[in-house]
Amino acid sequence: MATSFRLLSAAALLLFAAAAVSADEVHDALPTYGLPSGLLPDSVKSYSLAANGEFVVELEAPCYVQFSHLVYYEKTIRGKLSYGAISDLSGIQAKKLFIWVSITDIEAHPADGTIEFKVGFLSESLSEKQFESVPHCKAKASARPGFFPEELLPLPVSEV
Repeated sequence: MATSFRLLSAAALLLFAAAAVSADEVHDALPTYGLPSGLLPDSVKSYSLAANGEFVVELEAPCYVQFSHLVYYEKTIRGKLSYGAISDLSGIQAKKLFIWVSITDIEAHPADGTIEFKVGFLSESLSEKQFESVPHCKAKASARPGFFPEELLPLPVSEV
């Protein structure tokens, strides 16, 4: 069965590599790779996927999404897509306690119903239910208690 998933994944990769995928289709493409569609916000402007799995997602603008952690998406997100995983990820940060950490890898664990987010050698698993629907992207972080003022949030790379 794992072999058939790999063949399906390879076929889908070739299909999507033939041309840039529209912004609306990117959320439909993620489940084809065993990942939930809600990993990316609703503000995707464009998306491309190379035959080797490398992808680039362009958002309308940098933004924030509130999951169980506050997440910051840069305008450009890059990584390498394979079935059930994203590696070499850049452009996504999560607030953990008092610091922002860059997510480097994402791995789905369907048997456990979790998505594992890696920050270097550290990781945290969250329920995949949080990522079933496509989240709304906000220009500013929520003013809910416990969040830092805007000036302490991560800045886009061009402003650092």
